[in-house]
Amino acid sequence: MATATTILEVILASMAAYAFSWMNFPGRNLIFGIFLATMMVPGEVLLVPNFITVSKFGWIDTYYALIIPWIVSVFAIFLMRQHFLAIPRELFDASKIDGCSHWKFLWRIVVPLSKPVIITGALLKFVGSWNGFLWVLIVTNSDKYRTLPVGLQNFSSDVGTLYNQLMAAATFSILPVILLFLFTQQYFVRGIARTGLK
Repeated sequence: MATATTILEVILASMAAYAFSWMNFPGRNLIFGIFLATMMVPGEVLLVPNFITVSKFGWIDTYYALIIPWIVSVFAIFLMRQHFLAIPRELFDASKIDGCSHWKFLWRIVVPLSKPVIITGALLKFVGSWNGFLWVLIVTNSDKYRTLPVGLQNFSSDVGTLYNQLMAAATFSILPVILLFLFTQQYFVRGIARTGLK
């Protein structure tokens, strides 16, 4: 679930960030401002409308409910847009002379130049999806679709908590995130440090 959400978010955020930074269309800044305004809405407020939408689609207790509502992140779009704006305009002009379309320019030039910021956004999304608890608890009924954080609550009950087993399971559940961060740490730091700098 975390991997699928991360990959889809990187693809969609890259395309949206490119549109907001390199393409001119009516109301571009207004639409981007509305996008940014949605970041002020707490996630808990969206739980009920998202649940109603997912249940009307019949996605309760499916992977669709766990993945589809979270594949777009305004923060990732904002992060990538700021980085894309720092890419020299001359690269676009040179690629246009060579017959490069917007689509090719995005995937062949902009994305390879933006590895640090893309890996930063992907890492943040992966950790957020990996640690997802409340939404997963609401839209799933069977253990088949539940994530590790939801599974960890099985070590606690009305009778008491099995602390030794809970701590061991929590350690194993956090290991993949730690390993991922260790391998991508240089990109993560570079992506945060360079975003928005011209």
